[in-house]
Amino acid sequence: MKALRELAEDAEDAAALARFAKRYATGEEETVPAAVVDRLLAGEPPLRVWREFRGGSAAQLASAVNITPAHISKLESGRGEPSVSLLKKLAHALRVDMEALVGSTDKPRNLAKSVTVE
Repeated sequence: MKALRELAEDAEDAAALARFAKRYATGEEETVPAAVVDRLLAGEPPLRVWREFRGGSAAQLASAVNITPAHISKLESGRGEPSVSLLKKLAHALRVDMEALVGSTDKPRNLAKSVTVE
């Protein structure tokens, strides 16, 4: 019975991997370097970590969401809280879920819409 259960689990794992590979090939999944995850887990400001990972400057992100670079700096340094509306815009611009920008919690969470650590 144990061997049969292990075979079923292996089949489920193989199916999950095949689904991931298909989504990855179509761009629905992405990988995130371990260094990015480490920075987030270390408590660095998520907005800054994701902006830098995406390769944008504070000015570019500010322009994308129609605020000033100074406002981005304020948010990244923790001296301000974005409105829900702004948080949605930032998340969209950075291609992450809003929750990924809200800082750390006690519970693990998905860091991006669909990511895998490389």
